[in-house]
Amino acid sequence: MNSIYSVGQVNNYIRQMFQQDFMLNRIYVRGEVSNCKYHNSGHIYFSLKDISGTIACVMFAGSRRGLAFPMKDGDKVVVGGSVSVYERDGRYQLYAKDIKLEGAGILYERFLALKTELEEMGMFAPEYKQPIPAFVRTVGIVTAPTGAAIQDIRNISYRRNPFIQLILYPAYVQGEGAKESIVEGIEALDALHPDVIIVGRGGGSIEDLWAFNEECVARAIFQCSTPIISAVGHETDTTIADFAADLRAPTPSAAAELAVPDIRSVLEQLEDYRRRLDYAMSNRLLLMRRRLDSYVTRWNYLSPENRILERRQQAAEYGEKLQKRMEWLLTDRRHRLNLYIEQLKGLSPLDKLQQGFSYVENNQHRAVTSVTQVKKGERLHIRVSDGTIEAQVLEEL
Repeated sequence: MNSIYSVGQVNNYIRQMFQQDFMLNRIYVRGEVSNCKYHNSGHIYFSLKDISGTIACVMFAGSRRGLAFPMKDGDKVVVGGSVSVYERDGRYQLYAKDIKLEGAGILYERFLALKTELEEMGMFAPEYKQPIPAFVRTVGIVTAPTGAAIQDIRNISYRRNPFIQLILYPAYVQGEGAKESIVEGIEALDALHPDVIIVGRGGGSIEDLWAFNEECVARAIFQCSTPIISAVGHETDTTIADFAADLRAPTPSAAAELAVPDIRSVLEQLEDYRRRLDYAMSNRLLLMRRRLDSYVTRWNYLSPENRILERRQQAAEYGEKLQKRMEWLLTDRRHRLNLYIEQLKGLSPLDKLQQGFSYVENNQHRAVTSVTQVKKGERLHIRVSDGTIEAQVLEEL
């Protein structure tokens, strides 16, 4: 009886046979991607197919460095790796180590490689980007003279500002000699010192736009002293020139809108500035007039002439007050003097003498008020209202 093997033994044997085949250990397969799935683990499962068949493929997470683009169904690719058997399912598959796009994909890989190289050199760094002037008078344009791009730029530019000056450098933007023509156009216009330069063309395939992915074009844009707006293709198209330029516009029409200010909005803004300036000046003049009036008032109040007049007025008021005070004091003093006179009248000796009384004094001119003060034979002087009577004491009582 023939030997009997298990399924696992057979699958293991076949796997060893695959591993011993040198060609299957390092093989490149061309085909179209289908059933592409990105697993949460990082592995990529997909199939390669052509008109004659299909082969299952897997790229493990550790080999993802060999994939330089986002792979999707329908991509034409060349997969490098090894063919082996997955023992559990008993089916063979291609274990991918390296995946490259075919045809246009090769250009895309060149695009990614150059983009990485120039980015590492700092040519896309934001600190090297020049600002686009807010108000331009001259715009340089590097594009084909007969394409739709130049027509769009002209129409929009003149609609936004009829006084704008456009300088066209008719360049080849596709095919042989295109990159040299674009570089010459940038350098020629830069020598004329316009306010801004637009470099671009209409949409197309990656092959049609490839001139704007050349390193010499990127360097010319980077070295240009005039601000450059790139306007290559449609909104979804991206080229190396877009990264090197100071500003990227999604379309040539958008580039014209970014470069040329709308003169109507500018005039409206200027009119608004004029109104605001008039209003500010009016308020300022009003404030200055009020301040001047206050200074005049203060000057009038503090001027020497007014101070002298004020002091004269105060002196006159003080004089009137002093006069009134003096008159009042004199009146008061007269009144009090009259009172004192009336009081003295009651005490005056003369009044007493007028009433029949007399004033007696001795030779020492001392008043005699008692009989004890006189002696017999002493002479006395008796004063009456109309004179003095000389008398002698005849007898002491």
